[in-house]
Amino acid sequence: MEISAQISPGELTSFHANLEGLSNCTKCHELGKQVLNSKCLDCHTEIKFLISNNRGYHSSGEVKSKDCWYCHSEHHGRNFRIINFHKDNFNHSKTGFSLTGSHEKIDCEKCHQSKFISDPKIRKRKNTYLGLNTNCISCHEDFHKGSLGTDCASCHNTEKFNDVKKFDHNKTQFKLTGSHESVECAKCHPSENKNGIKQIKLKGLSFSNCTPCHSDVHKGAFGKDCKSCHITKSFKIINQSAFDHSRTRFPLIGKHNSVKCNDCHKGSIKNKPLFAKCIDCHQDFHKGEFAKNSIATDCKSCHNEMGFSPSLYTIEQHNQLKFKLDGAHLAIPCFGCHKKDGEWKFRITKFDCQNCHQNVHGNELTEKFLPGNNCQNCHNTSSWRTISFNHSGTGIELIGKHSKIECRDCHYKIEVDNKRKFKFVSLKNECTECHKDIHFGQFEVNGKSDCLKCHSFENWKPDKFSHNNTRFSLEGAHSKLKCSQCHPYEKRNGNIFIKYKLDDFKCAFCHSQRL
Repeated sequence: MEISAQISPGELTSFHANLEGLSNCTKCHELGKQVLNSKCLDCHTEIKFLISNNRGYHSSGEVKSKDCWYCHSEHHGRNFRIINFHKDNFNHSKTGFSLTGSHEKIDCEKCHQSKFISDPKIRKRKNTYLGLNTNCISCHEDFHKGSLGTDCASCHNTEKFNDVKKFDHNKTQFKLTGSHESVECAKCHPSENKNGIKQIKLKGLSFSNCTPCHSDVHKGAFGKDCKSCHITKSFKIINQSAFDHSRTRFPLIGKHNSVKCNDCHKGSIKNKPLFAKCIDCHQDFHKGEFAKNSIATDCKSCHNEMGFSPSLYTIEQHNQLKFKLDGAHLAIPCFGCHKKDGEWKFRITKFDCQNCHQNVHGNELTEKFLPGNNCQNCHNTSSWRTISFNHSGTGIELIGKHSKIECRDCHYKIEVDNKRKFKFVSLKNECTECHKDIHFGQFEVNGKSDCLKCHSFENWKPDKFSHNNTRFSLEGAHSKLKCSQCHPYEKRNGNIFIKYKLDDFKCAFCHSQRL
């Protein structure tokens, strides 16, 4: 005993008591050297396994570089605490498994139980903290029964098992878009009973089309590819660029292609509108004008889907009516005749010119020359200025120069209010109505001048004048004189004119100046 006491520094702990004695020293010590880690690990194979697999507290950088005896020294007596572990201030992150979320709040014994230890050697130990795996399923039941692998952290966090914020559905074969993003998981992933265990079905769902989750309101009429019409944002929003309306009984043509679905399908896309006649959707713009027996006729006789205007009603069709289009009427747009005071009228019962055209002649034309307000007695539809009127019927025949002038030269007069007006019946049958009296009343008889006594309609020269028909016949030397030698210019009231009506015919009146 005295020799043993001198060699051994003290008793071993109860854990190593079986190694007491001089013959056992080399089991831990090498002669002349301190205790080597390799000697410790030859016995503590579970620690050696963890270190070699880089698992647990002993594989951490802080511990792995130290000697075992630095923390677990011996020869301090049987009751010495060789494992100096205090769970209350232990830094669990050094084990390679940081405690976060709900793991921070539970007692150590909730996880460090023998039933969770896979190594049977370690499992036999009491109050050990070794042997646990970091895999979730080493402690928690695999709710998915291995169908989703063992990496629970790819979807779940340590706060709450049902919270799968880390899961990215877009990494699956079915990406969530539109309204699908706000749908609860259970709406698409139902619970199922598998081997007597209730679990959520996450795999094996059919999603090649929409009908496994959604009811087909069309009863298969448009096939199974719902994406050809609908989008995931809302069932009521139709993907018009993808939907082929020609698959229905009403193919979309022309302007109908740009109409919103809800404009025809009122309230719901499921509502099937009538479409046999245009007035099923469109208001009767003509307000029954073309109705027969109180039933509106089809608009297709005049219009098509390319646009309400222009009308397809042809000139040939119009010429089957009582009013045929010819001349300038061919160039008049429909509204020129059929739109009055902002309203369209097509059923016209009066066809006289003044129904569309203003009577610019007013009361200047009598019924004789404007029978039934029919302007065609003078005008035609080719040109308003082309007149075909027989002036002889007025009692005034146009001859000479008068036959070559335009009507307006005589019948378009400037009134007192400085406005031009057509005058016909109110015109006087006198030359001075149109021509200026350059003689200033010298030849008036009872207020009228008979110009035709001297002038004709060919020119202004007095070809019809004969001096022998006056009170002074030209004889002898008088016949050789110029008119101006006897008829001087006279100025009266600012007007200068030739004086033809002489005051005296005595010889002395002209010849007195020669005496």
